[in-house]
Amino acid sequence: MKFIYTLLAAVPVVLALDKPLNIEVTEPAECSRKTKAGDKVNVHYRGTLESDGTEFDASYNRGQPLSFVVGQGQVIKGWDQGLLDMCPGEKRKLTIQPEWAYGERGVGPIPANSVLIFETELVSIDGVSKDEL
Repeated sequence: MKFIYTLLAAVPVVLALDKPLNIEVTEPAECSRKTKAGDKVNVHYRGTLESDGTEFDASYNRGQPLSFVVGQGQVIKGWDQGLLDMCPGEKRKLTIQPEWAYGERGVGPIPANSVLIFETELVSIDGVSKDEL
């Protein structure tokens, strides 16, 4: 019986190491209306490879945030999940494992099986007035 208890106690540690997404709020913001699936959002971001810190893309360089609908599969799963329940002005660091990014296929400057790090900033939620925030 002791062996089973020890084995079960170790399971959460193993699962914690295998999380496909880690979210770190780097700059909190307060609002009453947070992002939810189906919202069209505008997000500034900087993407780097965890392996060596190489920047592969950044909306800041273009001077325009990326617009997309959350939860519709328009972006990688790490973004669809990592940008939920976020307030405009909030900044998050998303560390995304390959299975929630591009997996076994390489995309442009991103090698196959890459862990990606995104510094994100929610600029706005379309159709949500300042009064609702």
